[in-house]
Amino acid sequence: MPQPTKHPESQAEWQAGMALRILQLVRSELYLQLRYMNTALCALRWQPVENATARALSTDGVALYYPPAWLIEIYRTNRRYLYRAYLHSVLHCIFRHLWLRGNRDPALWGLACDIAVEQVLDGWGVPLLTRPVGWRRQQLYATLSAQCRVLSAGPIYRALSQLYPADSAALEELRQEFYCDSHARWPRDPDSPAAQAAGNQWEQRGREAQLSQQENGRQQGDGAGAAALLAQVRAGQSRRLYKDFLRKFATLREEPHLDPDEFDLGYYSYGLQVYGNLPLIEPLETREVKRIRDFVMVLDTSDSTSGELVKAFLKETFTLLKTTDRFFTHCNVFLLQCDDAVQNEIQLTDLNTLDHYLAGFTLHGGGGTDFRPAFARIAALQAAGTLRDLKGVLYFTDGKGVYPAKRPLPPSCDIAFLFVDGGEAPPDVPPWAIRLMLQPEELLPQRPTPTTEPIRQRSFEDGYPTSQAGS
Repeated sequence: MPQPTKHPESQAEWQAGMALRILQLVRSELYLQLRYMNTALCALRWQPVENATARALSTDGVALYYPPAWLIEIYRTNRRYLYRAYLHSVLHCIFRHLWLRGNRDPALWGLACDIAVEQVLDGWGVPLLTRPVGWRRQQLYATLSAQCRVLSAGPIYRALSQLYPADSAALEELRQEFYCDSHARWPRDPDSPAAQAAGNQWEQRGREAQLSQQENGRQQGDGAGAAALLAQVRAGQSRRLYKDFLRKFATLREEPHLDPDEFDLGYYSYGLQVYGNLPLIEPLETREVKRIRDFVMVLDTSDSTSGELVKAFLKETFTLLKTTDRFFTHCNVFLLQCDDAVQNEIQLTDLNTLDHYLAGFTLHGGGGTDFRPAFARIAALQAAGTLRDLKGVLYFTDGKGVYPAKRPLPPSCDIAFLFVDGGEAPPDVPPWAIRLMLQPEELLPQRPTPTTEPIRQRSFEDGYPTSQAGS
């Protein structure tokens, strides 16, 4: 009996199958040299993009998007592109660049993220990723290293904004030099539940890569780039958007509120029909919500703390508290100004008074820094019953002061010291406290976004010498 004739494979089917084989090969070879990156390398699902003009990889933190025809073309001409390109997109996710933009200029933030990733790849010391580092990159790395303790995206962004005007041609040249993947699919709303879930997963994968690398010692990924990778992962763990951090101070309580999701109209109507005025189920009159009841902010007003940053911090905090619906209807907001003593204290019980207080805000103090008087005052307010449901204290400071010898408040109250990242090593805090590094660009006004159209960003084949192509 004759066998049925096999359907001839079309060009599109061949491209789709070949592109998948190329991605499998690229990921497998990366895994062989970077075993501690296994979880991260396998995290992005592959999604083909049928777009004839697409000339780069892209990711949204969930999938890796690739144009099959372009992928095959690059594999034929210079496959070394693909190893770096694949890992470039993965590192964006590990460093959580997609979710940490905040109110920064998107174009400049994208460039800072590309530089942060490329300097890791350039110094990693892995043969599969090795390529000559040009003079322009060497000079920029040296310049940035002189200003930034860690070459992560936040400090790089701040340095670039100081070194180059917004519409500088030099910035466009840097975009060409460091362009590697498209950022068009990065979340437009990083605060959405889906984006936050993806970001949290990548934060965990970054920790796993860090622990695995530390367990393996220097057996794999030996080189300055491996150390830079760990430094950026650690930096990302202490650098998060302030609005995300503020959610940690929400407390679960019951609040009077009709919850329509718990109300079954069918049973309610049935009871009225059968028993007259006796419904079977009454609607729930309360529901559990996460909101802040008692809240304390302490402002370090010593000489070393900038008044503009203090005001910007207050404005950002008030804005978040009002717009994210984080307060109960009745609440206590205490603001203490303290240097080596409590210089000013105010209690706010109405959200509408926040803006009024900020409009007339003045700093009190200017001496040395001692954290103990502020905590002594908070403990006294708790003992007096003024702060009955205190769950969090935020202390905005430079960290250069005297800490209490032991935990000053009960363990049920979180204590966080907030520092502004100045490019130096973050101050040490006691083990009972939380440390958060804030980026100045989160608080201070940003420079205007350039209105000029950027020149064409280069594609992969514009960059590496073809003599480096793998066999």
